[in-house]
Amino acid sequence: MAQYLNAATLLDLARAAQARATAPCACTKTPLDGWQSQPLSLDETQFEDIGTLTPEDDPEPTFSEYLPGKTNYCSADAPIAPRYFPYNRCAVWQCSLCTRLYLRYVEGGGYFVDRRIRALRAELIEDVPLPG
Repeated sequence: MAQYLNAATLLDLARAAQARATAPCACTKTPLDGWQSQPLSLDETQFEDIGTLTPEDDPEPTFSEYLPGKTNYCSADAPIAPRYFPYNRCAVWQCSLCTRLYLRYVEGGGYFVDRRIRALRAELIEDVPLPG
């Protein structure tokens, strides 16, 4: 299993990656600021899986979302709250060419599977505890 990344570790990785990622890269042809289906143009061979936000001791993470204010699932400014859906089901991938980080998960429904991807931006990470 991939290494579990808590919110603090994720924030450190995101800050470091953003500081290094200064040049354009093919991985950024399509803006990935908000969640979207993984573009067919994205070359998966240039990405490395560096960790997971799914806790090993939580077999069924919550489907509750953290969307304060007027943000929604697809908003570019929606917070990245690792304990909440869909982040709690994400892998963290890094582009081997430019070091940018991305969150990825598989959205599954009755008859389809959709790979979703979003750029990881440090300023959006929030360590919000689950209620209860």
